[in-house]
Amino acid sequence: MKAIRVIDGVPSFVDAPAPSGEGVLVNVVSASICGSDLHLIDGGIVEGRILGHELAGRTSDGTAVAIEPVGRCGHCLNCEVGSWNHCDEMQAYGIFFDGGMAEQILVPAACLQPIPSGLDLSVAAIVEPLAVAVHGLHRVRPMQGERIAIIGAGPVGLALVAVCHAAGYAVDVAARHDHQRAAVERLGGSVGVGENYDIVFDAVGSPDTLRAAIGACGPRGRVGLVGSLWEPATIDVGICLQEVEIVPSMMYCGEGETRDFTRAAALLAAEPAIAATMLTHRFPLDAATEAFDAARDRSGGTIKVIFDVA
Repeated sequence: MKAIRVIDGVPSFVDAPAPSGEGVLVNVVSASICGSDLHLIDGGIVEGRILGHELAGRTSDGTAVAIEPVGRCGHCLNCEVGSWNHCDEMQAYGIFFDGGMAEQILVPAACLQPIPSGLDLSVAAIVEPLAVAVHGLHRVRPMQGERIAIIGAGPVGLALVAVCHAAGYAVDVAARHDHQRAAVERLGGSVGVGENYDIVFDAVGSPDTLRAAIGACGPRGRVGLVGSLWEPATIDVGICLQEVEIVPSMMYCGEGETRDFTRAAALLAAEPAIAATMLTHRFPLDAATEAFDAARDRSGGTIKVIFDVA
């Protein structure tokens, strides 16, 4: 089958064996590039791996699904309470197991998220980043009337804009590029961040953006750390003086109707503007080099790059 595998640090278009073994075989329709894919490649973490943890496709019986790329044991304490993002035996597809930038993927049935009727599979790969945002908003325990800001207007930041807007929260957003500012406004946010917010999301995950998020908080504010920190960050006494709470968020979880993936899929189906705004570049799998180059160049108008697999 056709796939994108990391070879000598380069995402490369290859012929790969079809997956085999236990699980549900999914014929992939779309797979998108996450910013963390770039960090994982640069860090040598996914060498030899088929990439892709943002994906959607069809099972052999024709069921349209988004893939929650987190395998879990189902019986540890964390799984029993629905927090499988902390499973003792977690399997991360596209990171530690082959992912979905391929014609097929084999995953446990628990990873399947049926998508609402009418949601186009060609855009459904971004259910995953929306689920990250759904989980991040839940983690900071928002209350109506609280002031919310977002530092960063890449895919995660824009997903947070969409999720906050759908939940009835006004958000101010710090964005670097003109096309990001336009996207913020299309998704219902306002451009520009002030101070004294109740909640500030760091949607980038760098020492500078964490510092900016803490600085924008008012007394007893909460920083939602949704962007992953890939290098150590230093915080100063200001966090103590303001009693700022840092609330990390990792992936997604939940059961039934509270499952983050279920909520994200419903939101994407209800708000077509999300996909239209976030998905700026489309490529076939055999254009892996061009696609990853576009994903790295935010100044060139890129927000989210997606592969049309089938």
